[in-house]
Amino acid sequence: MEDALSINVPRLRFATQLLLLQLAVVLAIVAMSTTIFAISGIQRLQDEAKSTALAVAQSIAEDIDVRERVDSVSRDPGTPRPEELTGGPLSLVAQAVQRRTGALFVVITDDHGIRLAHPNPDELGKVVSTSPDDALAGRETVSWETGTLGESARAKVPVFSPDGGRVVGEVSVGFARERVFDSVLRDSIPVILAALLALILGVAASLLIKKRLQRLTLDLQPEEIVTLVHNQEAVLSGVDEGVIGLTREGKISVCNDSAAHIFDVSVEAGRHVSELGLPPRLMRILAETPIDQRVDAVTLVLDRRVVFADIRPVFRDGVCLGRVIAVRDRTDVEALTRRLDAVASMTTALRAQRHEFANRLHTISGLLAIDKLDEAQSYLSNILSHGPLKYPVVDMELLAEPYLQAFIGAKGIEAREKGVSLVLGPETFVAGKLEDAEDATAVLGNLIDNAIAAAVRGSERPAWVEVELLDAGGDLHVSVLDSGDGVVAGVAAGVERGRDSRLGADLGADLGVDLGAEMDVTDAVRGLGFGLPLCRDIARRRGGDVWFVPSEGGVQRGALFCARLPNIMIPSLASTEASGVS
Repeated sequence: MEDALSINVPRLRFATQLLLLQLAVVLAIVAMSTTIFAISGIQRLQDEAKSTALAVAQSIAEDIDVRERVDSVSRDPGTPRPEELTGGPLSLVAQAVQRRTGALFVVITDDHGIRLAHPNPDELGKVVSTSPDDALAGRETVSWETGTLGESARAKVPVFSPDGGRVVGEVSVGFARERVFDSVLRDSIPVILAALLALILGVAASLLIKKRLQRLTLDLQPEEIVTLVHNQEAVLSGVDEGVIGLTREGKISVCNDSAAHIFDVSVEAGRHVSELGLPPRLMRILAETPIDQRVDAVTLVLDRRVVFADIRPVFRDGVCLGRVIAVRDRTDVEALTRRLDAVASMTTALRAQRHEFANRLHTISGLLAIDKLDEAQSYLSNILSHGPLKYPVVDMELLAEPYLQAFIGAKGIEAREKGVSLVLGPETFVAGKLEDAEDATAVLGNLIDNAIAAAVRGSERPAWVEVELLDAGGDLHVSVLDSGDGVVAGVAAGVERGRDSRLGADLGADLGVDLGAEMDVTDAVRGLGFGLPLCRDIARRRGGDVWFVPSEGGVQRGALFCARLPNIMIPSLASTEASGVS
């Protein structure tokens, strides 16, 4: 039964709990402050009443007439009779002082504590109700006591003989409790008003804090916030994609390690996104796109990386809270795609070569079957003199490496289809065998593709591309020259692909142009915008490099790129000797 009740009872929300707690604190502070003020005020009034009673008693005890009459009574043996004291000089003095000061009582006693003056005539000639020992011992005392006339602040002062030699009595003056605290209510009104004002301000502040807390936390409960934090950490740390969260004001709310690594930035929550140094194209899209609209697959080329960014608005209860930038690194995919393209080109060339060999073997077999030995021998001699396959590239016999021979041949076929003649340079000679065909064909294929594209766009006709390959020991040296319009026209006006490609500063310096400049070209991945950095990255991982060779006479026609790929060949005797000679 109790469990059922506890389940059905609604639990107060955190903001409401906080509001109630704040109200309780405000009430406690106001009550404590008021109580302390009341206690200190009462104590002050009591002290003032005691001081007043002491001053009045001292003035009476110092009166010479009072001292003489008390001394004369003290010298007379026996107890004075009440009828003698009523209306006597001491009673008259006490009554006069009582009327002037508003005291509750003014009492004068002899040295035995017998009342010589008292507001109540019935008490005359009797011993006082409170101890007179301190005053009769010559000490002045103040206290808050209850006597025959009620509770009062009282003072007791000794009365000395006229010569001051001995104590002959005491004077006791008291002020009634009602007289002491008659101003408490009047003095408490400002305090009560201040306490009410403080209470009102505290309640108003608590309500404002509650509303602000609900707005800042989206009215989420603490356990929900903890769950969100755990889920966020699990998601952001468990994915390879980069994630950057932005508030409506463009400030960083979250950034995982993948995004910081991809953009090579150091991110602190609370910084504005403009301070991170993100790619200009991404910043322009963020500035131009409304915060509640999404943008898909923004392609960015960053140094040696190609990434895709998606921009998503974040909504809760119909309110846009900000945006999330999701970044996916596709560098490895693009690099693998280029390697696969190179392998596919070699496979196509080898398949064509196999088909050519099969056709020639059928021809030789047919000639032998009909006893045409002379024709068969002449056919074989022709094959040996012209090579195994009729590639549109001259001097293919300079490439003893079958992969390179097939690859250059395939590229020659592609170039011829585009109206470009692919030729081998006079320094070409490869005698060794490729140890890593994928890296070699990836670098060589990209340089040749870029050169063919530049030659097609160039003004010179016929268009051509010259490739030189030379192996020296285990290294492969490559140079590619095209007939295009040169670096300025070829790279800056079109070869550099992508609106926001940011190539390495070293490559831009080699080219002599600003490769980080934004171009109005659609493809941000293909072409030189990403291919050149990728080739350089492949070469440098092996200890080599890819570089541009400027002309000595200024602007040149065409562009010359060179590459060195160390430890990519299995050297032959000829290549080893060539290496020693060089």
